[in-house]
Amino acid sequence: MATGLFFASTIWTNREVQNIRVLLGVLLLALFLLVTFFGLGPVLFADGSMTERMITLGIVIIIYLAIASVAFRIFRKKE
Repeated sequence: MATGLFFASTIWTNREVQNIRVLLGVLLLALFLLVTFFGLGPVLFADGSMTERMITLGIVIIIYLAIASVAFRIFRKKE
């Protein structure tokens, strides 16, 4: 049965997989915070037109969905 990261349970122990998940969680959190700071900042405080702000907001939402999708795939419980 394939359990573990990258379907390599015979190579990696559960402890190593947990350490990698923690590291990936920290990296995803940092990425989420960077997108929030640099993505929502221009939407809220930019002096551009409303169209420009809405395009930026759409792109930021797509990036959030991509990050959430990756996080879901990494942290879901495999049965």
